[in-house]
Amino acid sequence: MSDKPAEESSSTPEVPDDVWEQFARANEQAAPKEPSARARMVTDRLRQQEARGELPEGWRTGPAWREKKRGRGVWKALGVLLAAAVAVVAIKPSLLPGDPFGSGSADEAGGTLPAETAAPTGPPVSAAPGTPTLDDPFAGSPAKRWADGETGIVVPEAEAVGGRSKADVARALELTRKLLIDANLDPATLRGERPETALGLLEPHQDVPGFLKKALSKPDKAHDPLLMFSRFDPDEVRLVGDVVKTRGRITFKAGEGAAVAVHADYTFVYPVVRTDGTTEVARTIVRRVLDLELSDPAKYRVTPGKIAVVKYDQDIGNSACDVYDGFLHPHFDSAEPTGAAPTGPTTDPYDRSRDIGDDKGCGVVSRT
Repeated sequence: MSDKPAEESSSTPEVPDDVWEQFARANEQAAPKEPSARARMVTDRLRQQEARGELPEGWRTGPAWREKKRGRGVWKALGVLLAAAVAVVAIKPSLLPGDPFGSGSADEAGGTLPAETAAPTGPPVSAAPGTPTLDDPFAGSPAKRWADGETGIVVPEAEAVGGRSKADVARALELTRKLLIDANLDPATLRGERPETALGLLEPHQDVPGFLKKALSKPDKAHDPLLMFSRFDPDEVRLVGDVVKTRGRITFKAGEGAAVAVHADYTFVYPVVRTDGTTEVARTIVRRVLDLELSDPAKYRVTPGKIAVVKYDQDIGNSACDVYDGFLHPHFDSAEPTGAAPTGPTTDPYDRSRDIGDDKGCGVVSRT
C-alpha cells in the first residue's frame, strides 16, 4: 500500500487549476457554502499569480485566438494585393504569362500565340522596337510570336455538312492545308522552282491549273504566278534560316450542289537577305485568301483527290511594284528601290482584320 494520500495517488487524475477555480466560483454563486481546502488553496494560488502578472491566458486571449486574428489579417492583405494585381492586368493584360490575349509585344510576353479562331478586330499591337538580323530575323515584328511554318496551318475538326460526310469534309480540309503549304512554304517553291506538288492538288477540269502553268512558264501582267505562289529570285535573295512565320485560319461550310466550301485566310512573313554578301535583313509579307470547293462526284465531273479553286486574293507587302517576272522583289533600305513608285494607299501588312478584296494598286506599307 502506498504512503501517499489518496488525492495524490498516481491513479487519481490531476485536475487543472483553472477548472478548480471555475468549479469554486460556480459553487460560490450557487450556494453560500464554505469552500473546501482544495478550492481555497487553488484560489489563493491564482490570486498570487495574478498579482505577480503570471496568470495563465484564458481561451479568448490565448495563442489560438491570436493566431486566428493573424490569419484573417493575412487573408485581408492578400485580398488587397490580389485586387491590385487584377487592376494592373486589366490595364495591361500583356503582363500575364504567355500574353493570352495577344495584345503585348514579343519582348513583353514570350511564347507562340494560340491559333487564330476568329477574324481579328484590328491590327496587332506594335512589337517592341528591333532591327531584324541574321540571328533574329523577326525582331521588331508582330510575327515573332506567330507559329513557325506549317505548324501554323491548322485545320478545324471536320463534321458532316450539306449532305457530305465527315470524311469528305476532312479530305477537303487536308487538301486545302497541303495547297497552302506547298504554294507558300515549300523550300523549292520559295526559291523559284516550279511548284509541281501544289499544281497536282488542283482540279484539272477547271481553268485555274492551265492559267497557273502558263504564268509560271511566261509570266506577265496578265499571267502572274504570284497570285497563287510565293517565289523569290534565287539570284537576288535567299531566305534567312528555314523559318517562315504563319498566322491565319481555315473554315468550312456547305456549298452549292452538295459541295464542301472551304475558306482559307493566311499571312506569311518571309525574312530574306541579298545574295551579294550584305547582311541587311528585309521582310516580305504575303496574305492569301482562298475559297475552294470539293464538289459532289455524283453531280459534277470531278477528279478524286483534287480540289477546285473558286476565288483567290492576295496582298503583298514590301515587293517592287509593277514587276511581272514571276518573283517577289523585297526592298532593302540600303539599296535603291526597284520597280514603279507606289500609287496605292498606305496599309499595315500585319492587319488581318481588313478586307483585301477591294485593294487597288501597289501601295506603301506602314511597317515590315
